[in-house]
Amino acid sequence: MSRKFIIVAVITTLFTALVVGFSWVYLSQLLRQRLLWADETASQLTNQLQYAASKAVPDLTSTRVNTNNPKAMRTAVTNFLQTDTNLNDMLESVVGNSRIIYDAAIVNPGGIAILDTNPALNGTAVASRAPLSMLRDAGFRRQLRMLYGAGSVYDVSIPLELDGQQFGSVRVGVSTVFLRSELTPKLQLAGFFSALAIFCSLVLAAVVSNLALGPLKAISRDLDNASAGDLLLTEEGTEDEVGLVSLKIAHLGRQIRDTNQIFSALKDNVEQVMTKLQDGLMLFTRDSRVVLVSASAEKFLGRPRREILGRTAQEIFSDGSVLGAVVLPAFQKQRQLAQYEFDAADGRRVQVSLDFIQEKGTPIGALLTMRDAESVRRIEDEIEISRRLSASGRLTRGVAHEVKNPINAIVLHLQLLQNKLKQDDPDTRRHMDIIGSEIHRLDRVVQILVDFTRPRDLRLEDVDLRKILESVSVLAAPDAARHEVQIVLELPKGDDALMVRVDSDLMKQAILNLVLNGVQSMSEGGTLTLKARREDEMILAEVMDQGSGIPPDAQEKIFELYFTTKDKEGGSGIGLAQTYQIMQWHYGSIDFETIVGAGTTFRLRIPAALAKPGPRADEEITA
Repeated sequence: MSRKFIIVAVITTLFTALVVGFSWVYLSQLLRQRLLWADETASQLTNQLQYAASKAVPDLTSTRVNTNNPKAMRTAVTNFLQTDTNLNDMLESVVGNSRIIYDAAIVNPGGIAILDTNPALNGTAVASRAPLSMLRDAGFRRQLRMLYGAGSVYDVSIPLELDGQQFGSVRVGVSTVFLRSELTPKLQLAGFFSALAIFCSLVLAAVVSNLALGPLKAISRDLDNASAGDLLLTEEGTEDEVGLVSLKIAHLGRQIRDTNQIFSALKDNVEQVMTKLQDGLMLFTRDSRVVLVSASAEKFLGRPRREILGRTAQEIFSDGSVLGAVVLPAFQKQRQLAQYEFDAADGRRVQVSLDFIQEKGTPIGALLTMRDAESVRRIEDEIEISRRLSASGRLTRGVAHEVKNPINAIVLHLQLLQNKLKQDDPDTRRHMDIIGSEIHRLDRVVQILVDFTRPRDLRLEDVDLRKILESVSVLAAPDAARHEVQIVLELPKGDDALMVRVDSDLMKQAILNLVLNGVQSMSEGGTLTLKARREDEMILAEVMDQGSGIPPDAQEKIFELYFTTKDKEGGSGIGLAQTYQIMQWHYGSIDFETIVGAGTTFRLRIPAALAKPGPRADEEITA
């Protein structure tokens, strides 16, 4: 049996199955719609009979019937129903005018017929029947069995309430024999067209698929030639589809050869780059097999690359080793491994991370990175020192600007004083006062600069940031009350501690500066919110006020020393610069979002305890 015949048979079968499925759905929906119509028709007739029955019975309180005697009431209602002309005429018309209704009856709670389309059944027990909804909601095959099996009658019934009390029910019977005679012509016509569509689809699918797969042999031959590098086609004779496909196959063959050459050159370049990397890198395929190893990985694992390439993670890492005990479970569970440290065989502290590579949500491999932890910390310290030096330079520029103005004023007034002293001018005292004031201001500026640049000893301790925020809210409460500001804490509850390694006093001062600024910015009162939560390996604290916001021209300068927008309140311009400096000392960061007229949110990010090693308690920090 040829592959072409199998493909043609499969296509034909699939196409025919699709048409059969649509035909099945069409027939089932047709039958269901007709049964829904029958159910709606019977329901409408039932409602009409209920309405007519309710109108046939007058208000019993206006008659001589003893309404306190239930038996007398049932007898009177029965008489009214049986003697009502409109109700009896409607019962007769229900059967006579409908092609699917078998009978109709009004039944008392005991199941005795009060009024039936067959008068001979009045006063007799009415046999219980299955509801029409059973036929209506059944599956297609079961509906066919119920319709074309032994004839039966299904009821549509609703309760009958007279004079505010349930008196019985109204039942309308639908016969499957009548339904069958009504539905059979429509189903036969639909079935005929469905069978015709299935036959046509079978023939059409077979013919079309056979014609479409005719050139497979020629295309297969061209593929073989292209893979062998012997396919040389010109643009001539490529007007038909087969010629165009053959030409594309030839172009594809040339692209594959070019790609192989580029891949070989790229592989050589990657190998050269990998030999110069200080980090040990290992690239794994989807089945955890190593395909790329850097030269540094040999030093970390103590094995040459030729013994590692092509092997699986289970073959490389031993369960008994410290590295294997961590890496192998991560491979098995496809779980990322972040910054795990262990002691290598040569005594070095090694930092390992494992990242799984995905493409469109599908894992395609993994990358294992190994680096010397001490080197990483040394580089991080150098970067941190650079950040601090940059911050100190920014602060020093602000101080230099402030120092320049008092000096200029001193020089000017000294010149004036020298001239006046010769003439013994009585204004000499005023100039002397100005000089003293400016010198005092210069001294204050220089003192602040000394405070910012002098070394600090951080007294680091592990503390829950929630406690620091609670303490800050207590410290700021009096000032907030004077400004009619309410301080709200939104912190995690229970045992979800937000542990950070900080100098508690300095961190309180940093957050308190932000809180006081926020309180003072709300001249008309409002709410100041303190929040805190964990974000991966960082703890995030937020100070949100409803003040006037920060003007756009001041947003780039707010962390500079001496810069302030508090003209009326006499701000010193030190608080935010101090907060920025404290966050730098703790390897943290600070940023903000502001809307003029709506408020400002400051965000402090602090490394979680043990997430990032900080300086020792006795380590000296220089701004």
